[in-house]
Amino acid sequence: MTVAECIRVPALSDNYIWMLHNPSSKELAVIDPGDIDAVMAVLEHRGLEPTEIINTHHHADHIAGNTELMKRYGIPLTAPASDESRISDPITTPVSHGDHITIAGYNAKVIATPGHTMGHVIFYLEDCFGDHGLAIVGDTLFSLGCGRVFEGTMEDMWHSMLAVRDLPDTTMLACGHEYSASNARYVESLNWGRDAADARCAEIHRLRAEDKPTLPTLLGTEKAANPFLNCDQPDLARVFGLDESDPVAVFTALRQGKDNF
Repeated sequence: MTVAECIRVPALSDNYIWMLHNPSSKELAVIDPGDIDAVMAVLEHRGLEPTEIINTHHHADHIAGNTELMKRYGIPLTAPASDESRISDPITTPVSHGDHITIAGYNAKVIATPGHTMGHVIFYLEDCFGDHGLAIVGDTLFSLGCGRVFEGTMEDMWHSMLAVRDLPDTTMLACGHEYSASNARYVESLNWGRDAADARCAEIHRLRAEDKPTLPTLLGTEKAANPFLNCDQPDLARVFGLDESDPVAVFTALRQGKDNF
């Protein structure tokens, strides 16, 4: 199978829109197009034409370009079935947890990740990069962080962390925002003592100082360094004095700490 091209498109103040391009079939999926101008600039510069739109959730900064792209190119929209009343554009392919679809001609599995929004889904493509899979995670997970819990519960979001963590270490993560520097500062403030976290924080600070992106990131790196994926680990529980607590309690303390950081 032809290896995919994953195109990162900076947009708005800190969003990333992603495009998945199949060089063989010429299919091109535009993922969470929250800024039509940013999308069109890349399409015109690269001489590409989109064949479909993918939404992970209903927030405006992820869907604002849907209408114009659908009107201009006559292309279909794949989005969470439970968001049909919250996305104004007609969803051509409503998806739910466990569904199997194709994105730009590559096989993808739909995984529900409620918490940030109740209808949030991620898309896992196992074979589009040879030895590396791709997870389109939207606002569920960031490097050294996770999305704010707006609609679900802390328990919902922790179980969504576990759903992402279950994927192979070699999975590349296409996250919806460049929040890594802020997340790194928060992780440093925890004094966690995890060498992998210290190394990732240093790498992020170096990249951002050079005005370079920190994404995509490998899931294996995040499993070792991201505290939000480690709330069932004793070394993180000790940071909050919650040694004997349920992981949800640790996750809650961690997430509330970030909210107030």
